[in-house]
Amino acid sequence: MLKSKGKIHTKKLGQIPGSIIYTGEKESQKLFIEAFDYSKEHCIEKELLAAEESFEFKLSDSITWINLNGLNHVNEIEKLGNHYDLHPLVLEDIVNITQRPKIDEYENYLFVVLKMLYYDANNKIVSEQVSFILGKNYVLTFQESDGDVFDEVRNRIRHAKGRVRNMQADYLLYILIDAIVDHYFNIIEVLGEKIEDFETAIFSGNVHDSISKDIQDLKREILRVRRAIFPLREVINRIEKHEGTLILKKTKTFYRDIYDHLIQVSENIDIYREMIWSLMDMYMTTISNKMNEVMKVLTIMASIFIPLTFIAGIYGMNFDYIPELQYKYSYFILWGVMILLFIVMLFYFKRKKWL
Repeated sequence: MLKSKGKIHTKKLGQIPGSIIYTGEKESQKLFIEAFDYSKEHCIEKELLAAEESFEFKLSDSITWINLNGLNHVNEIEKLGNHYDLHPLVLEDIVNITQRPKIDEYENYLFVVLKMLYYDANNKIVSEQVSFILGKNYVLTFQESDGDVFDEVRNRIRHAKGRVRNMQADYLLYILIDAIVDHYFNIIEVLGEKIEDFETAIFSGNVHDSISKDIQDLKREILRVRRAIFPLREVINRIEKHEGTLILKKTKTFYRDIYDHLIQVSENIDIYREMIWSLMDMYMTTISNKMNEVMKVLTIMASIFIPLTFIAGIYGMNFDYIPELQYKYSYFILWGVMILLFIVMLFYFKRKKWL
C-alpha cells in the first residue's frame, strides 16, 4: 500500500493544480461509455465509442445518465468535462483514485465522490472510487474499471420499474448511491460471518498456525471499509441540506433514508472493530492458557521427581559405609518408599485441584 501511494504522489509531484493525471494502475483498461436517456414515455440506451457521441443528450429535455468506465482515458474525460463545463479541479479529482468521500457544490452541478465496495471472485474486498456529477437533467458517473453494482438500476430504467422514470435527475443520483450503500450491508454481513467463524474456532480450540495473520487481515478489511463508509455520512447529510434547486424537497426524504442506513452500517462496523480486538485478545489468552497447562504438567512432573531424584542421589554416592547397603531387602524397600512417595504426592496434588 505504501508503495502504491508513493507512485501516486510521484505522478502528481510538481504538477499544476487542475492537471488531469490518472493515479491508478489500470493503464490498459478499455474505454466503455454507456448512456441512458429516458422520460416517462421513452428510454434510449446506447453504448458509445467516444465522449463526443454523448454531447447530443445535453440538449434533451429528458433525464440522461452517462457512465464512463476507464479513468486512464483522460482525454475522453476532459472532453466530457469541457462539454458539461466542469471545473478543472473536478476533473483532477475524478482521475485521482485516492479521494476521500466528499461533496463539492458548484453553481450548476454537484460533485460527489464515494467508494464502491464489493467482493471479487477470490472473496477479497474491491474498493473502487466512483465520481458523480449531478446537473439539472443529467447524471455523469466515472468508474475506474468494468464491474459495478448498478445492474438493478439499469433494469429499473429499462423496464420503468419503481419511480425512476417519473422522477428527476436527483432521484437517479439517489438510487445509484443507494445501490452502493446496499452493498455495504453485504460487506458487513460477510465480515460478521468471518468474525463468528473465528470466535467458534478459538473457543473450540480448533485454531491453525496462521489464524493470527488471518485476524490481522480481517482487521485491515474492517478498517478499509470504515474509511470508505464514515465520511459518506457527511456527504449524504450535506446533500439532504442542500438549498439549491438540484435536490428537490420531495427527494430529500429518500436521502434521509440513505443516511439512516449509513448510521446502521457505521454502528455495525464499530461493533466489529471492537470484536476483532477482542478476538486477538481471546486468541492470545488461549495461547497463554495452553502454555500454562503445559507448564503446570511439567512443574508437577518436576515436583514428583525431585524427591525421588534426591533419594536416588543419596544411595548412588560412592561411599563405602552407607546404612542399609548391606541389607538384603534394601533395594525393594527403597523402591517401595519411592512408589509410596509418588502416590502420596499425586493424591496431594489432586486434593489441591492442581491435577
